[in-house]
Amino acid sequence: MRKGIYYSLLPGETPEEKFAAAARFGFAGVEIPTLGSASERSRYLEAATANGIKIPSVMNQAHWASPMSDPDPAVRAKSVEGMMTSLETASAVGADTVLLVPAVVKPQVCTYQEAWDRSCPEIAKLIPEYAARKVGIGMENVWNKFLLSPLEFNRYVDDFNSPWVGAYFDVGNIMAYGYPEQWIVSLGHRIRKVHVKGFKVEDRTWCSLLASSIDWAAVMNAFRQVGYDDIITGELKGDGDTHEARMINISTDMDKILAM
Repeated sequence: MRKGIYYSLLPGETPEEKFAAAARFGFAGVEIPTLGSASERSRYLEAATANGIKIPSVMNQAHWASPMSDPDPAVRAKSVEGMMTSLETASAVGADTVLLVPAVVKPQVCTYQEAWDRSCPEIAKLIPEYAARKVGIGMENVWNKFLLSPLEFNRYVDDFNSPWVGAYFDVGNIMAYGYPEQWIVSLGHRIRKVHVKGFKVEDRTWCSLLASSIDWAAVMNAFRQVGYDDIITGELKGDGDTHEARMINISTDMDKILAM
């Protein structure tokens, strides 16, 4: 397994500065946001390549403002359009996964069943083009009040009957209502990519990786048990008085976790 970091967390203002920082702090990969133009995509790829950095995944930007579970078909169409822009980004930079929040349950707007029924057809529309480009859709477990057990998550993924649809598993997010090591074993081969962040269960606060309530040894054993051997991407600010100190903290903690 290799360690990565999300683009916006890196110090610097330009892609060149940020990818250089990623290399300086020992990250092998950088997950990037969806980019809207060919020139942007080319610039990011050139900066990554110049610093020996891979871009393994792209974070879709449309799923919160325009969820695939919205009652308005026009909003859902906008979400699909956003995922297509993410696919264009991934294809241009060599990423093999796009992160998607598949649905958002909301009072008086979208029930649990409606979230399921509305989102599935929209995601199905994406699969042929994603498969043609050999880019996967990684659905992330976030605090969206949807897919709240690993068995249900498995059914949701499996119903698409496509190797290009899987899970983008966030170890920290799951701590609010489950045990990550159990989820990892259950999701198994469905896991396409991984996010890590720290979470303290007792007071429900975010924290540094090794200060968290997460049993990292159990988590790493679970990943190895299911054969996951891809990038693990940090999605946290880290501790420290300066940006440099925070990056060192994250990188050092991830080294320790990967060695467990």
